[in-house]
Amino acid sequence: MRAHVSAASTAAPSSVRSLSVVLPCWNEVHAVGEVIEGLLEVRRGAPYPMEVVIVDDGSTDGSAALLHRLASRCDAVRVVRHGDNRGYGAALRTGFAAARGGHVLYMDADGQLDPRDLPRVVALLDRYDAVSAYRAPRRDGPLRRAYGLGWTSLTNALLRHEVRDINCAFKVFPRWFVAEAELRSTGALLGAELLSKARRRGLRVGQVGVRHRPRVSGRSTGADPNVIGRAFGELIALMREPRALRQAGVAVRSRSR
Repeated sequence: MRAHVSAASTAAPSSVRSLSVVLPCWNEVHAVGEVIEGLLEVRRGAPYPMEVVIVDDGSTDGSAALLHRLASRCDAVRVVRHGDNRGYGAALRTGFAAARGGHVLYMDADGQLDPRDLPRVVALLDRYDAVSAYRAPRRDGPLRRAYGLGWTSLTNALLRHEVRDINCAFKVFPRWFVAEAELRSTGALLGAELLSKARRRGLRVGQVGVRHRPRVSGRSTGADPNVIGRAFGELIALMREPRALRQAGVAVRSRSR
């Protein structure tokens, strides 16, 4: 899989029949409501059915109550709750399993990504099988930017990617792919795992820049030592997967759109 960098128009892609937007949420009570309202505004102008699936990953700050209030006002919003905090990747996997759309897009609930960029991301699906956005420019502090650049460079080298921003959460895939990918990551590696398995299956992945805003509330965990250690452990396991499959005599299948 070669990742392509391209601009996108806002035209509706004919390949998209319906879309599920998955939002993992952990203690984002001051930001997630605005993100959901932004997505619902995009939905009102979308030429395809669109739902929002929020996975509350064991929040303790009142996010759960807020999410259920928002869901009660709109049938297009659904909430799935974890009783405890299981991790970013685990929340995404729960959301993917609950999704009903033909394509699944995920983004973060912290308000740093702009829902208004969603049509530009989805528009690339007329030319590619999946899309991975990059933050242009990234509005984080020096430590987060350095960590992000290093992590992207490392995963590109080890997993044979050509991705500009591995952890940017604006990614969209066909639902059949996320259902069949046998995802294993429960932490921050989930995005890299998706792209690695997309490459193995021969999916064409487009890239497009999206706006990024400074975090104004909540707490980022991207540079947390425990999060980083977990991601490295999952990266090692992911690198071993193709060898294990070959030893077991299992072919890695590809599928056309």
